[in-house]
Amino acid sequence: MEKYPADLRYTREHEWARVEGNRARVGITHYAQSELGDVVFVELPKVGTKVTQMQPFGVVESVKAVSDLFAPLSGEVAEANAELAQKPEWVNQDPYGKGWMIVIALANPKEVEALLTAAQYEEFLPKGGHA
Repeated sequence: MEKYPADLRYTREHEWARVEGNRARVGITHYAQSELGDVVFVELPKVGTKVTQMQPFGVVESVKAVSDLFAPLSGEVAEANAELAQKPEWVNQDPYGKGWMIVIALANPKEVEALLTAAQYEEFLPKGGHA
């Protein structure tokens, strides 16, 4: 598994966004899940909820900490990964695949330009943070 796939964009709060047309699939990065440890609970917004770039949209709880999830982009929640309620461990096992969290119908696709590329995100991580 690639730790930081080049086709994704990243936030300094350790979320990723995969832009798919006028939508973006969102989750947390490999680094975030490794720092959190075993994820035991994920609280996601309902479909139809409006989210704003860099504002909290949900919560992820691990054995070590409770952390807010920040929306990488603004828009409306088009999908939420309901399976994470039963299988929160997917966030650890497959953060860029089955562990995705929400899909946002984008309000402003230009916001993507404010997100980090994979190379910029890796540069941003603490040295030795390549878990």
